[in-house]
Amino acid sequence: MELNKYIEHTLLKQDAQKEDFEKLYQEAIDNKFFGVCINPAYVKDAVKAVQKYGIKVVTVIGFPLGANSTEVKVFETQKAISDGADEIDMVINVSKLKDKDYDYVINDIKSVKEACPNNNLKVILETDLLTKDEIGTACELCIKAGANLVKTSTGFVKGGVGAKSEDVKLMSETVKKYGLKVKASGGIRSRESAIEMIEAGADRLGTSSGVNIVKE
Repeated sequence: MELNKYIEHTLLKQDAQKEDFEKLYQEAIDNKFFGVCINPAYVKDAVKAVQKYGIKVVTVIGFPLGANSTEVKVFETQKAISDGADEIDMVINVSKLKDKDYDYVINDIKSVKEACPNNNLKVILETDLLTKDEIGTACELCIKAGANLVKTSTGFVKGGVGAKSEDVKLMSETVKKYGLKVKASGGIRSRESAIEMIEAGADRLGTSSGVNIVKE
């Protein structure tokens, strides 16, 4: 199994410094990872560093809480695309989902997708905060809103587990018949856990442990 082709090599730490990003980009190049995932301020640098090697530049929107207004998420997306981002990972508004304000959630996702019509949009569900029914509902809303992938986690929930195989399986069973894919992210640190997620239905893996995973 060529795990490198699944991995979006991730660095979203608040205190990451220049040398950390340079290391991330070089590791992605050396291991031929699918992509790198970084915060929006670093998109231009990532584009310069890795795109010529065929590595995708992925950035996050409304991160990590998902509680930005829709208008702000749209602006963030437009700026990220103009800076050269290939893919967008937006955080769903968890509060609105739990309040069953489904029209808001659909419009939030749809508006961001309209801001990146030619780029993949992943929606981060933050599964640690959701019941199984809410995960299923969130997936259905993503389908209606025109998202391209659903993603488990930001990795920023205090005490959260992150990606769980049963959640990935549920997401996969819900969305794949409609052409959407699944990204597992959060807590994937070993080759064993990476394979477990792929076997559960993950098409992408978001992890900061990509090098360790492919070297095991």
